[in-house]
Amino acid sequence: MTSDASGRDHGGRLDQAIDRFGGAREAWIDLSTGINPMPYPTGAVPAAAWAELPDRAANDRLIAAARRAWSVPDGAALLPVPGASIAIAQVPRLAGPGTFAIREPTYNEHAAAFRAAGWRPCADDAPDARILVHPNNPDGTRHGPAEADAPLTIIDESFCDTDPDASLVHLAARPGILILKSFGKFWGLAGLRLGFVIGDPDLIGHLAARIGPWPVSGPALAIGASALKDGEWARSTRDRLTRDAARLDRAVTATRATLTGGTTLFRLYDHPRAQDLHDHLMRRHILTRLFPWSRTAIRFGLPAPDQWTRLTTALQDFA
Repeated sequence: MTSDASGRDHGGRLDQAIDRFGGAREAWIDLSTGINPMPYPTGAVPAAAWAELPDRAANDRLIAAARRAWSVPDGAALLPVPGASIAIAQVPRLAGPGTFAIREPTYNEHAAAFRAAGWRPCADDAPDARILVHPNNPDGTRHGPAEADAPLTIIDESFCDTDPDASLVHLAARPGILILKSFGKFWGLAGLRLGFVIGDPDLIGHLAARIGPWPVSGPALAIGASALKDGEWARSTRDRLTRDAARLDRAVTATRATLTGGTTLFRLYDHPRAQDLHDHLMRRHILTRLFPWSRTAIRFGLPAPDQWTRLTTALQDFA
């Protein structure tokens, strides 16, 4: 189990795993996150994107591509941001403070950000703000439109691009609705630090003012626009993720694990010896994810094509 300096638990702590179990970084297989292991091919980035301040035209091209890709309704605004985490930290400061509701367990940065802004957690009925992680991380639970019922409703769709038909983006023109999109998960470009906030134009305007000018880098604007226009890559990627998720299920459940949820980018299992399985894989330089709220939950991301043999062999060796 890993956490940052604030005590919040996260995946992707490969440095800590290396400190404990050794090995070169490039020799590890990091399955602790839900990032696509076969990222979108970025190609060559124009030199001007690195050397000049991002211009309005590049920003507008990205916004246009995003609106088309996600079928954003005309009445909703769209703001590119330097990673969804920036929006998560800033959104609670657009209103309130008051009470907020979020179903646990889920991605813990939302509740932490609301508490830091002076909001108070409350029961599920009649909160001033509601956060819906859709689909939920780590169990993949989906939410319906009826749940977007608070004066301020944040819908985190960081993992929804695996199944765009499930998106609640059609709600984005409603007052008080903000939908978050992450570019790091489905497109596999977490290091690009690109995200989007879609929704209530007044709230988006206040958020833009808080973040300030030139929030997204020139390379991120160019790569993001190209990727969002590439529908064929997205379709073939969804097909591959579906096949790979099923393959992972077969390999992990053979160790007496039970699939309990997830998406095609990550799978959540219940295992009576979750800690032992986690440590067994760590000794073979394969990092998975445990959770402080469960002794039996273990989450796997998908391996890259050249990592399957190592993973399946390590799972078969577990006894």
